[in-house]
Amino acid sequence: MRLLLPSALLLATLGPHLSYAVKIHADFEGGSIGRVEKVSEHHFRIAVKGESDQNRRNRQGSWYYFEVQDAPLAELTFDIVDLRGEYNFRPNNGAITGETPPLISYDGKSWVHVSNVEYDREEPKLRLRIKPASSRFRIAHTPPYTNEHLASLRRSILKHRDVRETVIGKSVGGRDLYLWTITSNQAGGHRKVVWLMFRQHSWESGSSWVGEGLVRALLSPEMEDLRKRFIWKIHPFCDPDGVARGGVRFNANGYDLNRNWDAIDPRLMPEIAAQHKAIAEWLKAGNRIDLFLSLHNTETSEYLEGPPGGEKRPEIQRLAERFFQQLVETTSFDPSRPLFYSGATTTEGMKGRMTVVQGLHRDFQIPAFLMEQRIAKGRKSGKLPNIPDRLEFGRQLALAIARTLQAAP
Repeated sequence: MRLLLPSALLLATLGPHLSYAVKIHADFEGGSIGRVEKVSEHHFRIAVKGESDQNRRNRQGSWYYFEVQDAPLAELTFDIVDLRGEYNFRPNNGAITGETPPLISYDGKSWVHVSNVEYDREEPKLRLRIKPASSRFRIAHTPPYTNEHLASLRRSILKHRDVRETVIGKSVGGRDLYLWTITSNQAGGHRKVVWLMFRQHSWESGSSWVGEGLVRALLSPEMEDLRKRFIWKIHPFCDPDGVARGGVRFNANGYDLNRNWDAIDPRLMPEIAAQHKAIAEWLKAGNRIDLFLSLHNTETSEYLEGPPGGEKRPEIQRLAERFFQQLVETTSFDPSRPLFYSGATTTEGMKGRMTVVQGLHRDFQIPAFLMEQRIAKGRKSGKLPNIPDRLEFGRQLALAIARTLQAAP
């Protein structure tokens, strides 16, 4: 007999006399699980909650983050289930596989990958076998980066004389949407402009760790020259509501924040509206954008995607090729496919299906790029990426962008 408890309070017994009240829950920022099922004393099935879009399509089960309390110090088995989903209206088995093992933490700060995992493609499910070092620990799909992390970063960087923060709008839930400008107040003359966007999708925490690494590197004494020669405009957190509730890729109204750049509604998707308005106002004031980049995470792919028709515009093609070369030669970027250019939309014949790159190309013709970084093992590194790797890539990315634009006319 299996026991299903929506409260996730489960009893497990160790030996004939010693009992533990094992609690499995996600009652904290970024936490997310669905139904919890007790299979046996040391075996639990944990469903991925998942989310669907405004039309109840495109279910994504790409995030889980939970805490185990009062666990026995014996081997435990957790089956991560309910993985099936849909992406761009195409059914799939879900994004969680044996190539994407979760991480475990005993202090909420240091995270290491779970080494003993098995993937069953038929169900599908991901089985974790863990002998915990403590009775309390957390498990997450990727190393979490929450609104609390962002608040800590803000407290650290806003003291710097070369940082300016603007609140460009509010999320559906009323959270501030920030735009940071990093540039030297002592520099003058022509400066090229880099515009960066992180965390359009709330499960993609790796992009936020890269963003923090880039920002901290830019504000270091070693990169003062990059602050003098460039203006860096940064959206650090595009979906604070999704991050808070442990969401996936949709805002609180169900709109994918990287699919509705051709159907912007300030009421239903204020996040996109605020970001688009900030870019439009910058350009309308006579400013330029020399390179725009939105950074994402995916499971096993890693690539750089240029704007629609970029291969037909020599200046865009040259910039894209320089950027791609810099990334390959000077960073840990590990492409699974060559440089390519986006189509006009992700789904022909439908509104609300343009990415930020596609929408910005349609509206402003700016050199916009989208990068995906895998969470699976990289070929260059030979290991699964973790927080230090993401932070270091942020530093590398700042330098690669600078070198790319230095070579541009």
